[in-house]
Amino acid sequence: MTAHDTNRDLTSPRQRFDARVQRRSAAVLQQRIAEQEIRSLDAAMESIARDGSVERAAALVVRARRRFILGAGKSFAYACLLAADLGASLSNVTTIDGRIVQAVDVLTEVRSSDVLVVFSLRRYRRESIEVARQFAASGGTLVVVTDAEDAPLAAVADAVIVVQTESASYSDSPTAVAAVSHVLATLITASAKGAQRRFGERDRFSRALGIYADEADNPRSET
Repeated sequence: MTAHDTNRDLTSPRQRFDARVQRRSAAVLQQRIAEQEIRSLDAAMESIARDGSVERAAALVVRARRRFILGAGKSFAYACLLAADLGASLSNVTTIDGRIVQAVDVLTEVRSSDVLVVFSLRRYRRESIEVARQFAASGGTLVVVTDAEDAPLAAVADAVIVVQTESASYSDSPTAVAAVSHVLATLITASAKGAQRRFGERDRFSRALGIYADEADNPRSET
């Protein structure tokens, strides 16, 4: 049985806690986690370089007119991270948060030029799966960031990015997912028309509004 198989057999955090964390010293846990995080990050970077999945996904996001980002539970953090990065360089980036932006409102107005990027990691949340399926069925483009080739949304997605999340902890690793999200955002931004202009305007308004302490305390002259 491979390390990945073992990881996926331990379905719940309680099972993983019993198998990996209980009755282990802090020093042993820290060392194991550090070693596994390095391995997972290396594996993720090698995988996306080999399969081209991030490049394909980036092209779909750049091509879209409206970009929606979705993640439930822990995956909401990844969705917010990607949306924050993309919002600096692209227009029409919206996080479906279930509060200000409701999934049902988005689904009623799906266009063929829309894209949804959904983070769907085990234990795959039903709301993300159902919203993503309905979005794709309504004609939108679906990009899925997940942790297995046979994950629930893999079969209906236009682009699938598979990220290994093995961990020595009771929770699956966020390290590689965050890193791959960072790569995805960077590739999208590099191809986005108007990104340089938007960055310049953001800098100008950030200084005018005094948003950042370092700029307010140490204003630098424009070149």
